[in-house]
Amino acid sequence: MNDNILDQKWSAGSLLRFAFPTIVMMIFMGLYTIVDTIFVAQFVNTDALSSINIVCPVINVTVGLGTMIATGGNAIVSRKMGAGESQEAKEDFTLLIITGAVIGFLILSCGTIWIDKIIYALGASDLLFPYCKDYLMTLLLFIPANVLQTLFSNLFVTAGKPEVGFGLSVLAGVANIILDYVFIALCGLGIQGAALGTGFGYLIPTVVGLAYFSRSKGTLSFTRPKLKWAVIKESCFNGSSEMVSQLATAITTFLFNNTMMDLLGENGVAAITIIIYSQFLLNTLYIGYSMGIAPVIGFIYGNKNNVQQKKVFKISMGFIAAASVLIFSVSMFGGSYIVRLFAEDTSEVYQIAANGFTIFSVSFLFCGLNNFTSAMFTALSNGKLSAVLSFLRTFGLLAGGILLLPRILGITGVWLAVPFAEGIMFVVSVLCLIHFAK
Repeated sequence: MNDNILDQKWSAGSLLRFAFPTIVMMIFMGLYTIVDTIFVAQFVNTDALSSINIVCPVINVTVGLGTMIATGGNAIVSRKMGAGESQEAKEDFTLLIITGAVIGFLILSCGTIWIDKIIYALGASDLLFPYCKDYLMTLLLFIPANVLQTLFSNLFVTAGKPEVGFGLSVLAGVANIILDYVFIALCGLGIQGAALGTGFGYLIPTVVGLAYFSRSKGTLSFTRPKLKWAVIKESCFNGSSEMVSQLATAITTFLFNNTMMDLLGENGVAAITIIIYSQFLLNTLYIGYSMGIAPVIGFIYGNKNNVQQKKVFKISMGFIAAASVLIFSVSMFGGSYIVRLFAEDTSEVYQIAANGFTIFSVSFLFCGLNNFTSAMFTALSNGKLSAVLSFLRTFGLLAGGILLLPRILGITGVWLAVPFAEGIMFVVSVLCLIHFAK
């Protein structure tokens, strides 16, 4: 009897059931990410809200490194599982977890030493600096846990236990929401309370993941690792598109912040913060699906089942198309309600963000396919193409749009930058899918 859940004949129903826990997991991650900003905006002020976005590139880089190792390593581990090399898969899995922990502690050390220089380099004004330092200094303490919970979120799926990752994400999200209220609203810790709530949210999946894989007798568990630089190198290379994506997010967030600071000051930065965090939440449906089925694609690729691979691809295209229309509709018609969670509708921040949401919403018609295409090529161990696509989408098109369009169209150009980049990238993604159809 085959006890590997990845080894089955996939239908639309079974594929969506398999991906569902990861989708919901990502939605909860999006919710407990955005809840920080809502509590900070409501119980502190919009300057503190702006400060979260100023230091956000540090978190982007951290998540990028974790996701790079997780997705790149995921392709290796699932491929070896598909080829029947279970012991090697466990050794590589353990090595990747250790690598993630080392990276986390290096970021903690370097960030603590150079925190003032980092904050000013990210564009903080003197008004925002104290908020930035309070938030980042606290959050740095939890950076190793952030990297590890990113790894476990991906690798629970590879281990055939997506429901465990789902449950932990729900628990972490609920804990973060409760702790945000306790630390910010009840204890009056301000922006430090937001960082503490987020940090304890990171710890829950990390601690449970370490305990689970230490005792697991299933398809994946900790074992004595072998130091294989080739595995680490391949994981980093194969997952480089995800690192490129997060690094690009860090750079484009920096560019957005500086552009809005020049155009509209701290209120402009608060408005773009609302848009960026709302975008992440709305994108979690695509990201969760792409993450959820990546092990399926990698496993099928490993055992060379081309019929199943094409079937999974066809189902995925239908899901992405439906999800894109749904998210666009929610964003277009519900954007003003989302903004109202952060700012009073009589405030300048609300007016700036609500006006921008209408233009920005067009991007959701395109970004679903773009996310899936990059994730699919990563799962197929074609990290080079995936990295090129991510680089073009973010560094090339989005950064270029932010630098160019506001010079021509002012504030409207800021809101058009993302639809501009995603629309062009949509065409590129379609051409790549056609060209690499085999």
